[in-house]
Amino acid sequence: MSARPLALLGGTFDPVHNGHLRAAWEAAEQLDAEVCLLPANVPPHRPQPVLDPAQRVELLELALAGQQRLRLDTRELRRAGPSYTVDTLRELRAEVGDARPLLLLLGVDAFAGLPSWNRWLHLFELAHIAVLDRPGHSRDYAAALRGQIAARRCAADADWRSQGAGRVLFLDILELDISATAIRAQLAAGREPRYLLPDAVLAQIRRRGWYAPAAAG
Repeated sequence: MSARPLALLGGTFDPVHNGHLRAAWEAAEQLDAEVCLLPANVPPHRPQPVLDPAQRVELLELALAGQQRLRLDTRELRRAGPSYTVDTLRELRAEVGDARPLLLLLGVDAFAGLPSWNRWLHLFELAHIAVLDRPGHSRDYAAALRGQIAARRCAADADWRSQGAGRVLFLDILELDISATAIRAQLAAGREPRYLLPDAVLAQIRRRGWYAPAAAG
């Protein structure tokens, strides 16, 4: 297995789009990490996906074809019940050992909601948390989370790699304002969401008739 840090980007990927891929790539570059896209089975904080697990994996495989630094991890799809991140991190930590750095990649909104997650404080024992920040974005976090940031924050170029877990990093990334919800709405309206997602993904969605007006109705 690679000695690079291992970073995880979770989500429903319904469908995977260029915003997901750009965020994953920037994290891989800034952290010199291998990044796994981790589709959720039953996301605890989000609606049930439109596409089933096999369909979402089909699109992710097309999006990641030929990638060396980005790969797919389907373990949450193979696990029954809600996809709790703490369970995934515990499983991964057992696989990679204590020394290899694990990073959980979160957008600013997801990070702000972290105190509502299942066993959220335990996440810091299992991984670093890297927040995909937007330059100039103002942050208003709950007191419990502010305390964790104050105790754990370090710069992305600091020596967090000497620890397997426990730090909070903020990464300035180029935000692509693309949403899967908007893509689904365009497809349901018979519009063309070209350049919002990889061509191979869009072609497969068209071939399969997914998110089409009839399916949306």
